[in-house]
Amino acid sequence: MSWVSFTALFFATWWVVLFAVLPFSVRTQDDDHDVTLGTVPSAPRGPHMLRAVIRTTIATAILMGIFYGLTHGLGYSLNDIPHIVPEFGQTPAK
Repeated sequence: MSWVSFTALFFATWWVVLFAVLPFSVRTQDDDHDVTLGTVPSAPRGPHMLRAVIRTTIATAILMGIFYGLTHGLGYSLNDIPHIVPEFGQTPAK
């Protein structure tokens, strides 16, 4: 895999992980019992995007490290995914 493909995969994975990590450790205005007039009580309290970006980058780096280890270290590729799970419908040969 070229570095351009790896970077594109990192970028796409980063966005998916961002939306998975975004709701973690968010304090709402209702949690702090300080709801600003004109906002909903479930609105986030204070900025939290920098922490979410840092967590996302770390999680994506770990996932991409695992992917790199599987593809370059163990020799797997994306074409091997259908062959990882055994077929349970067939009887073993005697």
